[in-house]
Amino acid sequence: MKQTITLAILMLLTFTSVFAKDRTSKHTTLKNDWMSVTYGQPMKKGRVIFSETGLVPFGQIWRTGADEATEVTLTKDCMFAGHQLKAGTYTLITKPGKAEWTVILNSKLGQWGAYDYEKNIATNVIEGTATVKQLDKVVETFTITLEKEAIVLSWDQTSVIIPVKSFN
Repeated sequence: MKQTITLAILMLLTFTSVFAKDRTSKHTTLKNDWMSVTYGQPMKKGRVIFSETGLVPFGQIWRTGADEATEVTLTKDCMFAGHQLKAGTYTLITKPGKAEWTVILNSKLGQWGAYDYEKNIATNVIEGTATVKQLDKVVETFTITLEKEAIVLSWDQTSVIIPVKSFN
């Protein structure tokens, strides 16, 4: 009996340590008075990030960060990437392009990466666009910032501005 309990505890510890290592990147949560974003922060590590053949190819769905898909929580109704949006929590998915990106908010939470995106496409809430700005300096770590009326995604030499404005 003691051997069975000991074995069960060892297996539990093994599985716990394996799942704890699933996250490979630093994670962060940003907040302002009505919006928060939780995302994983991958590193550039000398790689080409956004291009036809880069780590994140143009025209391909991206989880917009690392590990779990990025989640955006809004406590106020707003205009998000040109569309009216109810307050709530959404998965942020993007499709990078050279001049503009497609920005998608999906109501299915807890997605790992964008692997199940096609299965969850019916739960898309909005699909808008965001402008791309080329940067002079390289941003080594994928970074999201919250500005007064925008969410800004920055990585490598690319910055993407998603317009977001609350209805007060």
